[in-house]
Amino acid sequence: MQMLEFGDRGFPVVLFPTSMGRYHENKDFGLIESVSWYINEGLIRIYCPDSVDHLSWYNRSVHPGQRVQNHIWYDEMLVKELFPHIQQASGVDRIALAGCSFGGYHAANAGFKHPEFVKYIFAMGAKFDIKSQLDGYYDDNVYFNNPPDFVPSSSNPWLNDLHVVLGTGTNDICLDANIKFADILRQKGQKHWLDIREGANHDWPAWKGMFSHYLSLIN
Repeated sequence: MQMLEFGDRGFPVVLFPTSMGRYHENKDFGLIESVSWYINEGLIRIYCPDSVDHLSWYNRSVHPGQRVQNHIWYDEMLVKELFPHIQQASGVDRIALAGCSFGGYHAANAGFKHPEFVKYIFAMGAKFDIKSQLDGYYDDNVYFNNPPDFVPSSSNPWLNDLHVVLGTGTNDICLDANIKFADILRQKGQKHWLDIREGANHDWPAWKGMFSHYLSLIN
């Protein structure tokens, strides 16, 4: 698993790439540069791991059940390897997860599944329901990796101290997905902020502004 790190101290933030993106994508598209002040001031340390989307959710060459299983192994890597590594390096028990577009799905899915490791979720232009990637296939593994399904019934006590931001725009193709997921969180009583930005598109310029703002919420 390849990964880039930015900064040598500060609050740790895991930043996932977009659909089938690589570990260097957020750097290549300027998202890291947009928050360079936080990094240079030693306030934030960002980890950009690779994804396995090409083997999991977007892998049409294997059975949908295998796609989900490949994602589960990725999730186990996060919990058993990456998160403990970050905890040890930073001295912070509960970290932040962030991502744009499908990276926002990864942030939300991992954050709501493992809130004992996560204090902040910053999802920008995110998609939350992944059933459309599975050709109609559905089982318990899908359920527990599809936030709109498993979040309403989750009783993990760490959710009470989970800070969630759903960033989207009036021109975002994922606007409806964010509104629907925010409604799920509202009905559950989960504290969150649905940030709908006027005129914002599903694109990097909007996400840069969101990410810089959201990092300022960490305390």
